[in-house]
Amino acid sequence: MRAVRTVDGGFRVVEVDDPTGDGVMVDVASAGICGSDLHMAGFGLSNTFGHEVAGRLSDGTEVAIRPTLACGTCDRCAAGAEQQCRVMALYGLAMDGGMADRILVDPACIVPLVGGVPASDACLVEPIAVSVHAVNVADVQSGQRVLVVGGGTIGLTAVAAARHLGAEVDLSARHAHQVAAGERLGAGTAASGEYDVVIEAAGTESALVAAIDHARPGGTVSIPAVYWEGIAIPNVMSMFLKEVSLRPSSMYGCSGRHGPDVRDVDEAAALLAAVPELSEAVITHRFSLDDAPEAFRVAADRSVGAIKVVLEP
Repeated sequence: MRAVRTVDGGFRVVEVDDPTGDGVMVDVASAGICGSDLHMAGFGLSNTFGHEVAGRLSDGTEVAIRPTLACGTCDRCAAGAEQQCRVMALYGLAMDGGMADRILVDPACIVPLVGGVPASDACLVEPIAVSVHAVNVADVQSGQRVLVVGGGTIGLTAVAAARHLGAEVDLSARHAHQVAAGERLGAGTAASGEYDVVIEAAGTESALVAAIDHARPGGTVSIPAVYWEGIAIPNVMSMFLKEVSLRPSSMYGCSGRHGPDVRDVDEAAALLAAVPELSEAVITHRFSLDDAPEAFRVAADRSVGAIKVVLEP
């Protein structure tokens, strides 16, 4: 079968053996390119990429995939915080991912789709789950003022997640096409005044500084962003004086907003069904799997208006 792997530091489509062993086989319908995939191009990984994945089971049922696989028995897993499991592994990083014709996953990683969401859009369930977790970590409530910093996939899906909870949401984004997508999802497009919650989804030092500056005294900054190169916090005194809480938000688990057994990925699947304009606003480009090298080039080029680029085997 075909699979996307790195060859000499670039992304290539190669022929590999079909996956074998225990698990559930999923015929891939869509696989999103994540910013982390772009960062990992030079890491020398030998496995198949792709952790934003959806597809079809052997009986035709359409599903999304939760790419995290935890032990299920440790104290963190028992607390519903599988993302904190000390031995957690990730499809698309430690194990072969879904930028391929097929992927074999643990049964616990299957996410049922609801509301008629097609598998061609359901690769968004994974990044939406990141945003759902970030919103839940910050305990966003109806009527609160929320600012999202960063207009990529995580930022835009955070807009949808916070608005779905009844918050008043503004978006601070760098590029015009991101601003337009935020408007389509109901966000204001100018940061003004103080906010109860700020979600930092850009992953830069300047974005975190802005997030702290815009948080009200006693407010919360939720951080689903990844700082690949490390940062400083120049306005740490402002954070101290205002007693702003910084809440790192890593991936997803069971946040507990809708009960201890409701997974963030299931909340994400429900949100994708409840906000049908979300996939239209976020997915900007689709490519066949054979065109993966071009898809990665487009995903890395904000000047072409890319937000979420999807591969379709």
